Amino acid sequence: MSAASGLLPGLALTAGVAWLGLAASGWIGRDLLGFEKSPVSGIMLAIVLGMVVGNVFRLPEIFTGGIKFSLARVLRLGIILLGIRLGLGEALKVGALAVPLIVLCIVVAGLITYWLGKRLALPRRMTVLIAVGTSICGATAIMATAPAIGAEDEETAYAVANITVFGIVAMLLYPYLADGLFGQDPASAGRFLGTAIHETAQVAGSGLIHAQVFGGDEVLNVATVTKLMRNLFMVAVIPLMAYWSHRMATNGGVAAEKLNVLDPFPLFILGFVALAVVRTVGDATLDSGSAFGVFDAAAWGDLTGEIKRWAERFLGMAMAGVGLGTSIHRLQGLGPKPFCVGLGAALAVGAVSLLGIAGLNFLGVG
Repeated sequence: MSAASGLLPGLALTAGVAWLGLAASGWIGRDLLGFEKSPVSGIMLAIVLGMVVGNVFRLPEIFTGGIKFSLARVLRLGIILLGIRLGLGEALKVGALAVPLIVLCIVVAGLITYWLGKRLALPRRMTVLIAVGTSICGATAIMATAPAIGAEDEETAYAVANITVFGIVAMLLYPYLADGLFGQDPASAGRFLGTAIHETAQVAGSGLIHAQVFGGDEVLNVATVTKLMRNLFMVAVIPLMAYWSHRMATNGGVAAEKLNVLDPFPLFILGFVALAVVRTVGDATLDSGSAFGVFDAAAWGDLTGEIKRWAERFLGMAMAGVGLGTSIHRLQGLGPKPFCVGLGAALAVGAVSLLGIAGLNFLGVG
């Protein structure tokens, strides 16, 4: 069996669960409850259905490769295609305005996680992993940091499980909280989702949930750009955390691997920027008659609209993969101390995000 055909069963499963979630959303909201627009997000249902399928049924190994592919490659492709929603200037402006809030959240989340870990006598390496996972980029940051600090496999698995459980809860609840707090301010709602939720996939999912339930694209756009800007901080923060961990290590500690500063760089961000450049150039050349000298206004609108729809389809598959790949059994083995540290860190970064946004709004920034 070729590598591509080996991925097909899992890809078909994630696509099917995503489609079923969207179909169930329409049926529940419009046909069952009688609303013109369903108050139940199809993305949310896809995640929940994925969790039910993945935990109730013992999925054969043949599905594993495609599910993992959806969580990694399909997710990144969906995020890259989201770049067509924004011109480069708008994306850079959104990212720049988010930097002070991102720095504040990273610093406070790191300090609070360290304090909680020390109070509860959590192993130093696990504390570091939870800190980078909460403050920057979830499991990606954890996996990039683990070898640099000599973390054991069990510590890494616990940290990833920790980030997963609190990130999924935030992904499902925060879109409603964001609308309740910032219903008339989509930029602030997007910054909140982009800074208070751990994983890139979870941020994208929360933005899609908000768009489906409350309408409008700005919250999703701002949340995505904010999270991608936050991801870039891995290049600086992970080496610093590794250095700090080495300094704090006792004699006889586990040896760590040398970390290349560019290893954590999320390359798919470049793809997102490239699509934003395409949108910028296309819109600019459209002013002179046709986009890129080829597409008239109607054709350019159809093309960008279709790319947006494929971005949402790919992200829907990735969200179904999030549900299918979430093991309740693994989360049950988390243990009380890592759970408490992760909960405290998650609540802290959410609270700091809200306070930071309130401060920026008070100062008239953004």
